[in-house]
Amino acid sequence: MGRSREVRILDVIFQILWAVAFFNSPIKITGIRKDIDLPKKLICRNTVQGRYKLADDNGYICTALSVSPWTRCCPESGERFSCQGCNLISKCCNSYEYCVSCCLNPSVTQEDLVLKLKIAKPVTAGTHSSIFDFCSGRCRHNSANVVHENAYSSDFHHCYFLQTNSSGLIESNFERRLTGIDILIGKQGESCNLACISKGQSCVSNKLSVINSCELLEKYMSCKGSCFASMGADQPAEVVNNAPKHMYPGACLYSQTDSVLSCEGFHPQTKRLCPCA
Repeated sequence: MGRSREVRILDVIFQILWAVAFFNSPIKITGIRKDIDLPKKLICRNTVQGRYKLADDNGYICTALSVSPWTRCCPESGERFSCQGCNLISKCCNSYEYCVSCCLNPSVTQEDLVLKLKIAKPVTAGTHSSIFDFCSGRCRHNSANVVHENAYSSDFHHCYFLQTNSSGLIESNFERRLTGIDILIGKQGESCNLACISKGQSCVSNKLSVINSCELLEKYMSCKGSCFASMGADQPAEVVNNAPKHMYPGACLYSQTDSVLSCEGFHPQTKRLCPCA
């Protein structure tokens, strides 16, 4: 009887010691399966700052409340590459988010050109890392859209058009068509005939349609108030800074109809861009 009791006590002690040894020993992991294909989380970049709307780097537009908190992407059921509130001629919009969405459309902005375009004019300036970097940066309002230092020249002050720069990485088709032509800026209220004659040259009327573009206007003029489609025999031209406010002082204008362009045309509130030879 006494021996049986000792055996039971030893058995209990053994079980206790075994349990202590098991739970105190380190658990060794021999390997991790690598053949499990876990889904990769898609992370989007978006315009962030919009109070009501956002545009992501896939070109989708959505409300700030509907954007995914995990991926920062807009729902793919929403608008994509939307140009709502944009002037497709001047390539300027009245909303930053729609400007970015419209700009991201491959049919609107050529990615290969954008990725070669320098961020700033100095030769040492870097280039854009993606089309989203270009669009989100280009669409922000800047000093070129401001008049009197504290007001916008137009509600359409978010623009996505390409700007030429001193690096010369993007050669314009227009410039190749202007070989042998001198581009002159006339005085306020002066026709191209007078502007060219003052330099001992003549106005080349069949080249007016070639320079009738925002690209050439922005190359030779300041275009402080952006560039707008208009109609007039005095165009392409820049509105003088002291013009009445309703004429958008500092803005550049190009004509929607080439047939009205004329070497004789002038306007008292503009300075013309003239092709002379």
